[in-house]
Amino acid sequence: MPEAGVPGPEPAPGSTPSPGRGSTPSPAPGSIARDGVPPPSAETTRVAIIDDQAMVRQGFGALLDAQPDMSVVGSAEDGSQVVDLVRRTAPDVILMDIRMPKLNGLDATRAVFSMPGEHPKIIMLTTFDADEYVFSALRAGASGFLLKDATAEDMITAVRVVAEGQSLLAPSVTRRLISEYVSGPKVSKDTAVLGQLTDREIDVMSLVAKGHANAEVAQQLFLAEQTVKTHVSRILSKLGLRDRTQIVVAAYESGLVVAGG
Repeated sequence: MPEAGVPGPEPAPGSTPSPGRGSTPSPAPGSIARDGVPPPSAETTRVAIIDDQAMVRQGFGALLDAQPDMSVVGSAEDGSQVVDLVRRTAPDVILMDIRMPKLNGLDATRAVFSMPGEHPKIIMLTTFDADEYVFSALRAGASGFLLKDATAEDMITAVRVVAEGQSLLAPSVTRRLISEYVSGPKVSKDTAVLGQLTDREIDVMSLVAKGHANAEVAQQLFLAEQTVKTHVSRILSKLGLRDRTQIVVAAYESGLVVAGG
């Protein structure tokens, strides 16, 4: 498993689920204690699991359902069942396998985000080395990725992080994502988006897109970590992005970061 810790990027403005979604809204940012255990007042996060392997659904479901701040509200064996599951159970977070026989996780993610109203956060389940859909999944709206051989602690942390409206993309996964993207078909560069940012915001965006956590960005640019967080929030707001993973996408589509850069 790549880094056990998951960076804590800032949620885009307006990305936090509203109390009206389901009966159990996600916990507010900052509600998770340092040891990863939520305080007694934390709200329950509703989780759905989509995977064609019964053992994965049962194992992940038992693990997450045992957490005091989580409730597994449904599961399905194929992406074609996702839209109906979301309508019936209103999950806050979906664990979505990328590869499924009828409708893969990428198309299922697109289907979820085409639904009216608020949308659940989606974590893609992947073996990564075998999946060619990673970059497209980010563009479709996924909040991040979780390797199927992740530890129980990593999985629990992943759900809590994404439920808070943050993205889940460890630096090593970002670097692999970048490698796959720059070696694939090139997209036309949209450099106009960079004109909306200050020089310092462009510096921050470039380092974030290369997989650096806020503390690393702060060290390289000789800034306070809180200042970096502020810059990231402004980047999200100015470019209309949801989370840190979309900063990676925007950086490559704008040509800000290139192979070997």
